[in-house]
Amino acid sequence: MPENTTFVEIGKAIEDHNSFVVVSHVRPDGDAIGSILALGHALEKLGKSVRYLNNDGCPSSLKFLPGSEKVEVSKEAGVLDVEVAFSLDTAAHTRIGEGSLEAIKNAKLLINIDHHISNPAYGDLNYIDSKSPATGQIIYELLIALNLPISEVSRDSIYVAVSTDTGSFQYPGTTQRTYEMAADLVGRGLNVGEINQLTYDNQPYRKVELMRVLLNSLDRSQDGMLVWWDLKIETKIELGLVDDDTEGMIDIIRSVQGVVVAVFFEDLEGGKVRVSMRSKDSRVNASEICGCFGGGGHSLAAGIRMAGPLEDAREKVLLEIRESIKRAGIS
Repeated sequence: MPENTTFVEIGKAIEDHNSFVVVSHVRPDGDAIGSILALGHALEKLGKSVRYLNNDGCPSSLKFLPGSEKVEVSKEAGVLDVEVAFSLDTAAHTRIGEGSLEAIKNAKLLINIDHHISNPAYGDLNYIDSKSPATGQIIYELLIALNLPISEVSRDSIYVAVSTDTGSFQYPGTTQRTYEMAADLVGRGLNVGEINQLTYDNQPYRKVELMRVLLNSLDRSQDGMLVWWDLKIETKIELGLVDDDTEGMIDIIRSVQGVVVAVFFEDLEGGKVRVSMRSKDSRVNASEICGCFGGGGHSLAAGIRMAGPLEDAREKVLLEIRESIKRAGIS
């Protein structure tokens, strides 16, 4: 992997150019949208021209964030005439998405900022910090280091980015610095109660219906260390689900006592299967397991997009997980 660039070098790139696009991965989560809004608005405050892109647009659950209306669906933007593209929170080049890749193809410089250990450093400049709990925290450190403006938009977006990617500041990657950052954001006027309510207590009723279906499909290994559930295409159509509706669902079964690995299998169009995996034991590395099937992510949270049908994908993945638990000597 190429050596990391520095914040100073990224700052020089910002200083030397005037037009930018900020983009994040397909099926964006809070860290993806929060990161592009935070950095993009800081660039705007410097007087730079900024476009905000995502292959799938901004999910409805994050449209309460100020500035979210600026996030464009990439295929509707066309090929952009910009100098610099920032790819944020995107572990692999292909995860930027076909529409976004087409839109940014004329950018002279690609800057890749991410916290996934599986990121191969595909940018012209790369800043990968796998020890950071969220890309949003890296963006915060970047703005602080370069003395860039942290507006209300950037402030709120950073908080949501980090909060959602750390399970409300409870996952193992959360550090002292994460809490110091949160305290600083509160000092800058962040309304914690209001933003947490908008983030976590504002879900559509169809997610309750989805939960009922998923619980009915829940399966568990005999020793209780492995749990999984399935989401079929027919169910998604019947409930009128959107991609964002499955966000965070896996954490419910992850929390079960005795569980080491939780897995969510989801049918996608075109015969593909999306696999979300959570490990509660560092000896069972989710990123390594997912890497066996072309996926990746973090040691305790990773994912795959693989060929279906779902039943075949499930059998292969569960076998690899069982082998990993066995190798770890967990009983």
